[in-house]
Amino acid sequence: MTRQLTDQLGDLISEGALAIGSLLPSERTLANSLGVARNVVRGSYEYLEKAGIVQREGRKGRRVRAKTSKKTAPRKTVKKATKKR
Repeated sequence: MTRQLTDQLGDLISEGALAIGSLLPSERTLANSLGVARNVVRGSYEYLEKAGIVQREGRKGRRVRAKTSKKTAPRKTVKKATKKR
């Protein structure tokens, strides 16, 4: 059930039905409107947070994050050992 809700919310966000920066409904509100348990909504929101799609703003709720480009990890420069003469 959690996965289904996560997929649906992800689709709404990717299609633009939930705009970047828009506030998501509270866990209780969404659970009541869908007729599911609150922990289903919580699990879905947590998954979306870990995926970087949604960000939590404390007691204000959760917002849709802007798409961030995947940053490449900085390359480590390897010093070549110099030969002793």
